[in-house]
Amino acid sequence: MFFIHMMLLLAVIFVGIRYGGIAFGLLGGLGVSILAFVFGIAPGSPPINVMLIILAVVAASATLEATGGLKLLVRYAERLLRKHPEQIVFLGPLCTYSLTVLVGTGHSVYPLLPVIYDVAYKKGIRPERPLAIATVASQMGITASPIAAAAAVVIATAVDNQLDIGLIDVLMVTIPSTLIGVLVACLWSLKRGKDLDKDPEFQARLQDPEFKASLLDPETTTSASDSQDSTAKKGLIVFLLGILSVIIIALFSKQLLPEGVKMSVAIQFMMLSVGGIILLATNVSPKKIATSNVFTAGMTAVIIIFGIAWMSDTIIGHHKSYLVESVSDIVAVYPWTFAIAMFVVSVFLKSQAAVLTIMLPLGFSLGIPAPVLIGVLPACYAYFFFPFYPSDLAAISFDRSGTTRIGKYVLNHSFILPGFIGVTTATVVGYFISITIN
Repeated sequence: MFFIHMMLLLAVIFVGIRYGGIAFGLLGGLGVSILAFVFGIAPGSPPINVMLIILAVVAASATLEATGGLKLLVRYAERLLRKHPEQIVFLGPLCTYSLTVLVGTGHSVYPLLPVIYDVAYKKGIRPERPLAIATVASQMGITASPIAAAAAVVIATAVDNQLDIGLIDVLMVTIPSTLIGVLVACLWSLKRGKDLDKDPEFQARLQDPEFKASLLDPETTTSASDSQDSTAKKGLIVFLLGILSVIIIALFSKQLLPEGVKMSVAIQFMMLSVGGIILLATNVSPKKIATSNVFTAGMTAVIIIFGIAWMSDTIIGHHKSYLVESVSDIVAVYPWTFAIAMFVVSVFLKSQAAVLTIMLPLGFSLGIPAPVLIGVLPACYAYFFFPFYPSDLAAISFDRSGTTRIGKYVLNHSFILPGFIGVTTATVVGYFISITIN
């Protein structure tokens, strides 16, 4: 029956891929209904703590976006890139990685992609080199962000399993490991592909006047009025101070938190407070917050996790004893193989938070040591495997030179090697850091 139920879960995932986005959550709910009414299985527990943390963080990040603070961050990054165009292969990905770490979502990458293309092309650098790793880096930054949904999942799952794993325990591993992974992938990207002046395919297309004219747009930098700048700066300062406060409280939680208050709960009310203070300081319209891109993406993530994670928890909970008996010997000897399992799940489920919501409870049930689970967290990102994630498609569309692309055989696309190099390096480094310090 376990394999029949898993086939049902896979069917939900594959149909969800066809529709995308919120469909994963809706179909996951349908899967829970089938398990309950057709197979007579009692539904498991939806990941309430995870969803509440994500909601609080999304509310704060969306408020920041509504003030223009997110655009201001992008403008700062753009100035840096245009000031040092020769370093675009490193600076472009580092900027997209840093933006994700700061705001907790990889969707902040989109405004920077055309800038990265423009800087690279004008400098004579093959645009594929910085663009492909830039989109990968933006997603690798998720497990390194103190306010991303992935961190929320780890903390909430640890609380549910009565384990003393804090935010700092996670960040001490994920920040250095993912940063090293990004840098190694950047280093590999320096010489990937042929230079544009030696690329026969590009040179052939260059003979078309229309194609040649499309390669360059007038350089534009986002401008804003003084009042807009002032509002954006206020919002950004409050937001960054809020993140700093969360980190400080995580460091000294025993001294600063009232007795009985868990860090997972503290993140919820603190991030809502950050949003509230930004609202009062800038007088931004609540309607603008609710219609922001971050809010839309965040609500989509919550529903995806609600449905698909609930369904997987129902299956895993029902077959827990069978799973432990079947694979406990393997993971006891080779606990790092759990990273491969997470990677495979992430190929199909395009949300790191959803992957962790499904896999971490299973990992704890199998008795995998917490340092190992923390160490292999970077392996929860593998949806670069198929080049259909929105940021990957955006990079392809912004690269007017055509060097960033989907290959003839689909899997031979621009993102697969930087993704493998970055994620594998980060996972190996994270594993050794975690088992060393813990």
